[in-house]
Amino acid sequence: MAPAPHPPAMPDAQPLASGGIAGGDCRLIVDLGRVAANWQRLQKEAGAATCAAVVKADAYGLGMANIAPALAGAGCTTFFVAHLAEGLALRRILPAAEIYLLHGLTPGAEARTAEARLIPILHRRDDVLAMAQFGRRVGPVPVGLQIDTGMTRLGLEPAAALGLTAADVAGLEIKLVMSHLACGDEPEHAKNPEQRQAFAALLPQLLPTLPRKAASLAASHGIFLGPEYHFDMVRPGVALYGANPHPGHPNPMAEVVCLQGKILQIRHVDRPRTVGYGATHHLHGPTRIATVSIGYADGYPRALSNRGFAYLGTMKAPVVGRVSMDLLTVDVTALPAAATLPGTFVDVIGGGADAALDRVAAMVDTVPHNILTGLGRRPERIYLGCTE
Repeated sequence: MAPAPHPPAMPDAQPLASGGIAGGDCRLIVDLGRVAANWQRLQKEAGAATCAAVVKADAYGLGMANIAPALAGAGCTTFFVAHLAEGLALRRILPAAEIYLLHGLTPGAEARTAEARLIPILHRRDDVLAMAQFGRRVGPVPVGLQIDTGMTRLGLEPAAALGLTAADVAGLEIKLVMSHLACGDEPEHAKNPEQRQAFAALLPQLLPTLPRKAASLAASHGIFLGPEYHFDMVRPGVALYGANPHPGHPNPMAEVVCLQGKILQIRHVDRPRTVGYGATHHLHGPTRIATVSIGYADGYPRALSNRGFAYLGTMKAPVVGRVSMDLLTVDVTALPAAATLPGTFVDVIGGGADAALDRVAAMVDTVPHNILTGLGRRPERIYLGCTE
């Protein structure tokens, strides 16, 4: 599946009422139709496994209230968030969805979690026992178990998981057993098969007297490691939002976000001078500099100073000088003057190869997740509708 073209600012797109400044000088376009298409692409890749959706951190900063219904409309029925507050918010949005809490049980919140029909992923023996005790009082409560197969983060050690007895879990309905890959974004890393083999070996030994439960190991990148990583459920997150889950290959995901700023002024420079804070960029000949109304307060990384690129359609122009809080400067000398008039919006994340989400993340030595969750709340948010 080829990446979708740059999303147009469609006339019927609706801004998010509760976020961003409508009619402002910067905007974030989020294409919900492409989010839905990305989930469908991942479900196809997952084959017989259930494809869930991770919408934690406000759907990676893009707005869970808009993203989650789009995913549900595409056919997704299972969702993962981080903690209880996110789960309660998602339950209000999707009354019928199956919702897992990756952070597990909030102490003392057993009743609130059960009443909201949220499923905590338990990763400590004490939480297993506490939730089981609650379940024995009120009736079986659904939970998941996380096993640490090598991430050394959340999860029961395999020995602790294997030590759970039927008496320990009486009162629980164990719906899911999961683990998490440490190096899924490095396809050749030896840690991947090591964790897969450890997980596969553990499953038949875990509570053998109980019915087999759904198993899940792969998130976005793990889906593309092959069918042996899919088990019963896959849990994509960042791939839904346009990041490449298949390193070394063309991105199979459609571009979802486009961050844009408005040209406020064009400066015609005809003598040597510097640009921006710190005088880090020097001009030596006739130059046209566009000052654009977007900066690091809007989620455009300051580390892209003198490194990033802006696009006007297919035309590319370099960011020059330091990115400041509200503004950046772009050398538009090579672009037609008629295309760079004040009031024109330019794309700074999304819209072109050197402004693509993965490329921007790589240029500042981070991951796409960090770019997405760092997008500011000031840009007007425009959601393009789902397509059938």
